[in-house]
Amino acid sequence: MESPSLAQGPPIHALSALILLVVDNLWNLTEWVVIDWIITVPLAFLTVLVPTFLIQRFLKKNSTGKAMAWASVLAVLAAVPFSVIGTVAGSMLLGWLGINKLWGQPTMKRVN
Repeated sequence: MESPSLAQGPPIHALSALILLVVDNLWNLTEWVVIDWIITVPLAFLTVLVPTFLIQRFLKKNSTGKAMAWASVLAVLAAVPFSVIGTVAGSMLLGWLGINKLWGQPTMKRVN
């Protein structure tokens, strides 16, 4: 089993972090109505879990278990009925991804 390193970059795909950020703020208006939580909490969980799993599995090329683990973590963060946690986590992940892209990996030029 390979060990993750900082050289490989963040373990989360940028789209997964963006989905967390968007969905967390999507349900922001209904968070103040506690009665709606029975609907919004599971919907927030599912609307992050499914696309994040697919993104992690097929775009990030994670194993099924690893993709489900990351999808579950982000889905739980989105399901917390206060947008602060998912927004902070999503923003931090996107920041990490952005910094990683800014530093970038040295591109290898093809020599013919």
